[in-house]
Amino acid sequence: MTIVLGANQYGKAECRLVRIDRETPRHRITDVSVTSQLRGDLDAVHIEGDNAHVVATDTQKNTVYAFARDGIGAIENFALRLGAHFTGNFDWITGGRWGIEQYQWSRIANGEDGYDHSFVKASDEKRNTIVTVDGDDISIVSGISDLVVLNSTASEFWGYPNDRYTTLKETTDRILATSVSARWRYLTTELDFDKTFDDVRSIMLDAFASTHSLALQQSLFQMGKQVLEAHPEIGEIKFSMPNIHHFLVDLEPFGLDNPGEVFYVADRPYGLIEATVERDDAPDAGRAWDTVPGFC
Repeated sequence: MTIVLGANQYGKAECRLVRIDRETPRHRITDVSVTSQLRGDLDAVHIEGDNAHVVATDTQKNTVYAFARDGIGAIENFALRLGAHFTGNFDWITGGRWGIEQYQWSRIANGEDGYDHSFVKASDEKRNTIVTVDGDDISIVSGISDLVVLNSTASEFWGYPNDRYTTLKETTDRILATSVSARWRYLTTELDFDKTFDDVRSIMLDAFASTHSLALQQSLFQMGKQVLEAHPEIGEIKFSMPNIHHFLVDLEPFGLDNPGEVFYVADRPYGLIEATVERDDAPDAGRAWDTVPGFC
């Protein structure tokens, strides 16, 4: 038996960065966390402790900050710039993974347009991307997480098997709530990523709201199906959607009725619905999904 080195990567994780664009009196804010990880001819450092091919993780961090001086733009384009830099300037670096999570801010209200220089962080919703370079192959998986949505009606759940352990009552009117995490794989690197992200998010929200749901799985599929129908540049989309259960509170001990108005929210355990919606003719994903955790 011989012991050999397997797949590996290294880099600097979660470089927090806020950039204020001040080109005009109306400022813009970009708030991101960037992770850079390199792959390539790195056997010597693992086996012998030879650092000749190690681009220090501190160097990777500094590169992220220096590149931000010229602007960030769409997070996909920023990750592509970083990938091109490291694979283009170090011959032994043949690929890597650049992941970016973006935090959303909105302007503090002041009439129709809001203040020029004041912002509020309104929710935990995040935009994200992972750019993977593997030799000449470049893949982009982008998405959204912690997008919390709720339908107060137009949701049912019935017709499921019953056995000796089944206690859940069938219903034709329930609250349907979830926190959407979705990732989609782009089939091109030439795209207006900001515009596409905004449209994908809008389509998913509209599909969730307009689907009279018989199961969260049905809502999930409609969200993915409508995104793929509208965007041929996306090959597949993966979802992870917990069912945020809302249970009707029994107010009878207090002499009160409860006509579907007062609920308590259970944080755990929860149903977890995950699925991929894909084109049957989409090109092979290669290594695009190798380091995207949390999706089936």
